[in-house]
Amino acid sequence: MQPLTHSSRRNFLKIVATTGGGLVLGFNWADSEAATAVAIAPTSVDFNSYLSINPQGIITILSPNPEVGQGIKTAFPIIVAEELDADWTKVVVEQAPLDTKKFERQVAGGSGSIPHSWERLRKAGATARQMLIEAGSKRWNVSISECTTSNGFVLHATSGRKLSYGELATDASQLSVPNNVKLKAVKDFKLIGSSIKNVDNPKIITGKPLFGLDFYREGMLFAMIQRPAFGYKLKSLNAEAAKAMAGIVNVVTFENNVAVVGKSTWQVKKAKDALKIEWEKADALESTADHNRIFKELLDGSGATVRRKDGDVDTAFKNAAKVVKAEYQCPFLPHNPLEPMNFFAHVRPDGVELVGPTQTPELARNETAKLLGITPDKVSVQLTRMGGGFGRRLKADYVIEAVQVSKLVNAPVKVIWSREDDMTGGSYRPAVRYRFEAALDAQGNMIGYKLRGASINAGNSTREDNFPAGAVDNLLIDSVDHKSPITTGPWRAPITNFLAFAEQSFIDEVAQAAGKDPVQFRLELLDKAKQKPTGAIKYDIDRMKGVIELAVEKSGWGKKKDANGKPVAQGFSVYFSHRSYVAQVGEVVIVKGKPVVQKVYSAADCGVVINQSGSQQQVRGCIIDGIGHAMYGNITFKDGVPEQKNFNEYRLIRLNEIPEIDVHFVQNEIDPTGLGEPSLPPAGGAVANAIFKATGKRLRSQPFAEQEEFKGVS
Repeated sequence: MQPLTHSSRRNFLKIVATTGGGLVLGFNWADSEAATAVAIAPTSVDFNSYLSINPQGIITILSPNPEVGQGIKTAFPIIVAEELDADWTKVVVEQAPLDTKKFERQVAGGSGSIPHSWERLRKAGATARQMLIEAGSKRWNVSISECTTSNGFVLHATSGRKLSYGELATDASQLSVPNNVKLKAVKDFKLIGSSIKNVDNPKIITGKPLFGLDFYREGMLFAMIQRPAFGYKLKSLNAEAAKAMAGIVNVVTFENNVAVVGKSTWQVKKAKDALKIEWEKADALESTADHNRIFKELLDGSGATVRRKDGDVDTAFKNAAKVVKAEYQCPFLPHNPLEPMNFFAHVRPDGVELVGPTQTPELARNETAKLLGITPDKVSVQLTRMGGGFGRRLKADYVIEAVQVSKLVNAPVKVIWSREDDMTGGSYRPAVRYRFEAALDAQGNMIGYKLRGASINAGNSTREDNFPAGAVDNLLIDSVDHKSPITTGPWRAPITNFLAFAEQSFIDEVAQAAGKDPVQFRLELLDKAKQKPTGAIKYDIDRMKGVIELAVEKSGWGKKKDANGKPVAQGFSVYFSHRSYVAQVGEVVIVKGKPVVQKVYSAADCGVVINQSGSQQQVRGCIIDGIGHAMYGNITFKDGVPEQKNFNEYRLIRLNEIPEIDVHFVQNEIDPTGLGEPSLPPAGGAVANAIFKATGKRLRSQPFAEQEEFKGVS
């Protein structure tokens, strides 16, 4: 049990009996230590979130973090309910609006919601539970030590009496908040670690308005926007035909964009298609062929920034018994969430109302305030559930479009992007090419390692402190970046979503050159890092070894035979990102002359698993996403214009191509780490290495399906 003590009177819990009776408990997300009770109305509580219990025993948590499909609206109440010993059937959660006075880190990104809120939520539940126990003991006039809780009731051990939380909530609201409460031991968890259905499932299944596209306000207008391709600006516009069409209210321009505003989405779309626009060159008009040339120049040039250097790399390569070299390349990728970008804005004289799907509501508010020259407190932001984001909704460009159009037409407006807008309007995963070199001694030990990342609008395209850094005596990692008019941004598991494939595929190549089993080769490097590290070690060696060993065990690595008694083609990959460790084994079979991914085993260490159901979904979704984009995803450009505009031209993985996925979690008592992204990076490497086992051909560029090595398999 962990003792919790009061440490700050500025960050405090506030309790109040509501008009209808009941306990409202607020807790600070920055520091939710128990503190002095203050009687105030629940609508004016100035802290980050609330835990409430009404006389009927319903427990409500106001959840500040955006729900983007990561299951946060289910996980948060599970954590509170666990420490509260609540009846899960009486737990509900409500989405909070943006409020930086009450909430901290209202962001969905970086797989950080649970790690940030874990202790805060537990403390809130445990504090309420302690107060309910005290209320019960006073009602019965017995010692607190004689009372306990279970499933929404306070129990008196000696007499067998019990009172529901609802019956005690008002009494509890009159008590002082305890300065010391205890959290449960992990071994005593009942809800945490079980499988619980997503709390939004009933609304999703029955079509209740949850998503941004569902939002409607009486009297609002709809807008769609024609944006320039990359490197162009608006030269001339003829909108007469569009303005004359039924339902069209106005056509306005701003920042090289043309917005059509009307009374329905369909009317606006048809009018947008009728616009006559002439664009002119404003910047470099880059094509994919240009990018290939740029990559070569960057890799061969001398302008790279050194990110990490250990030992004497030049000498190590000069004295090497064998040197292995390879280059890996990834293309630009769109985000393609099921729900395209959309947002509602109403710019009024007294302020601005924003409603819609965003991963960064505070950014949306601040950018709006900056644009309009007003203070942020004049901007309200209400969050809707998101139909996917994958990093795209970390930006606020589509929010600002709605604000600009609303101001120009002086009306409430909802901006909606079409699928073509979504795919061609940026922001893309950056394109990157990596050059690897490894030096081996006569015994097959890796004594030197070099990596250069050349990218387009990625900044640092490496993760210089990730494995195998620290495990190689002589190491050089550097990067160089080209600035392009093509807009880029975070894409699920930024940088590592492709870097992991490249690194793990190259390590397999080095293991092959060393004549060693790929898994054993990695374990030897990890042992070296633990016993005789070089430089800083910024990953947990034991946790990485733990997922490797679990994946090997569950997959039968190197021992499996097919129906004909032949070895199963398996590929291995392991990666650390977003504070978590994931190892995967892919299995590939040849069907009609082509490699087919048949099964993927995944072993993850993300600390304590909150919800088995949601966690399994996150891992499976990451693997499908990782495999699908490694196999098929690609955006190419011709003179600044994206060549793929919809799903008839942009290939996604199909249902019949999804492999069987076997998910396992390392059981430990480590506080939860990230899970929404870490299982994606190793997927591409596991599949590529399995394809090599099955075909003898290395895949060094994505998408795999377009490579000659893949096409040439027979």
